[in-house]
Amino acid sequence: MNPIWLKQTPGGIVLNLHCQPGAKLTKVVGLHDGCLKISLQAPASENQANEMLLAWLSKQLRIPQKQIQFLSGQNSRQKRLEIWGSITPEQIIQILGP
Repeated sequence: MNPIWLKQTPGGIVLNLHCQPGAKLTKVVGLHDGCLKISLQAPASENQANEMLLAWLSKQLRIPQKQIQFLSGQNSRQKRLEIWGSITPEQIIQILGP
């Protein structure tokens, strides 16, 4: 069974994330309101946190950044991202699971 923050869809895998910009380190810090909580080193200004989030996920999951896209939440802490390609939900849970 998949965790509450991850959902498989016909198009790919949707992640519900709660992001906290301005942290010392970029890392998964646990769960928050049914979302996977990630602290981001980048400030929230001028899209820097979003760009860092995409780059960090791409590196962690070892997938090209173009396989990750925002569904919603670019301007909020609650973000929904869709990932597609050859990665499985199990791999994502193993890499990102709190």
